Formats: sequence, C-alpha cells, structure tokens
Amino acid sequence: MSPLSFFILSLILFVLGMMAFLIKRDLITQFMAIEIMLNAANLALVAAAKYWASLDGQIIVFFVITVAAAEAAVGLAIILLIYRQKKTIRSEEVNLLKG
Repeated sequence: MSPLSFFILSLILFVLGMMAFLIKRDLITQFMAIEIMLNAANLALVAAAKYWASLDGQIIVFFVITVAAAEAAVGLAIILLIYRQKKTIRSEEVNLLKG
C-alpha cells in the first residue's frame, strides 16, 4: 500500500474520532474518541516517515504513544472520580468547575 492510502485512512479515522467526540455525550466515549484521534495522528506520522524514508516520524510516534498511555491512566482515574462524586458520566451533567 502506498503512503497516500495510509494518509487517507488516518484522515478518515481522525474525522470519525472528531465526530464521535462532538456527538456523543458520554465521557468514556469521548475519551475513546480522543484515543482514536491520537492513533490517527500516529498513523499519519508513520506514513510520512515511510514516504520520506526517515525514522523521525516513528520516533515521534513512540513519544506520542507514551504520552497517550499516561493520558489514559490519568483520564480514566478522573472519570472514575467524577462517577463516584456525581453518579453519572454524562458530560452535560458534569459541571464541577462551575462556582
């Protein structure tokens, strides 16, 4: 497969993740949509590395995956704490930052 097809696939994945984040109101679903968008960006970086025959994109992907793993742990902990306090994970009903 050519790198162009991987770019198109990553664009489709990113748009699907963006739509899921904007349409769904469940914090878990929004969290998974962010992860899909990060994976789409990783796929685009790997495709760019293949296209330009360089390892730079793959090195950046390694760091993005590391940050995504830390974000997953912290994000799930935050969602768990919100659920324990509010007994819901609907984003409309969570207004913890309002005074």
